[in-house]
Amino acid sequence: MIHADTDIWIPVGDVELGATVRLPRPSRGVVVFAHGSGSSRHSPRNRMVAEFLNAGGYGTVLQDLLTAGEDQIDQIATEYRFDIELLAGRLTGTLDWLEAQPDTTGLPVGVFGASTGAAAALVAAARRPDSVRAIVSRGGRPDLAGDALRHVRAPTLLIVGGEDPQVIALNQQALAVLGEPSQLVIVPGATHLFSEPGTLERVADYARTWFDLYLDPSGPVLDGYPSP
Repeated sequence: MIHADTDIWIPVGDVELGATVRLPRPSRGVVVFAHGSGSSRHSPRNRMVAEFLNAGGYGTVLQDLLTAGEDQIDQIATEYRFDIELLAGRLTGTLDWLEAQPDTTGLPVGVFGASTGAAAALVAAARRPDSVRAIVSRGGRPDLAGDALRHVRAPTLLIVGGEDPQVIALNQQALAVLGEPSQLVIVPGATHLFSEPGTLERVADYARTWFDLYLDPSGPVLDGYPSP
């Protein structure tokens, strides 16, 4: 049984990955976080978004996609953070693990990806089209998902800071490949990490409303992103 708020180890392939799981009772769905660019489950930005989703009735899985040893190497050599195949494979394994757990089987699943983790989220969604119902990307690199973009069926919200022009261009190109009802939102005044006052709160608000629309459309839609 998954407890309401706990740190666990998730077996994926030949490794075990640390994760923090929060599961409200009952849950409207569960959102798996795919961190990127050297981040981990302890990322204060993703934890803030996760807490906002928890308040809206969603379970969250904040998971490390690298082992402790791999993370140490990556902090020095950035060897793994752009290995989308590795990250996507581990995220896919986590999705399969969730489906097999009595507490989460049958719950609609969404993915929240940040930076290179967004590419991993898109690849995993393309591999598990029947599992992933909705995707939100924060400052993501969807271009790194390659041809998998064409196979993503889940509604995808791309959120980019208005002061992040290179990433805006990459997300605009990805949006042209993704199918409807995927959308791009640009947060004015925000840089890549959304560290400016109020900008990360807007990300959380947009994310929860997107999941309200596409992960649990039977539930209440809160203020945030307008229905397309």
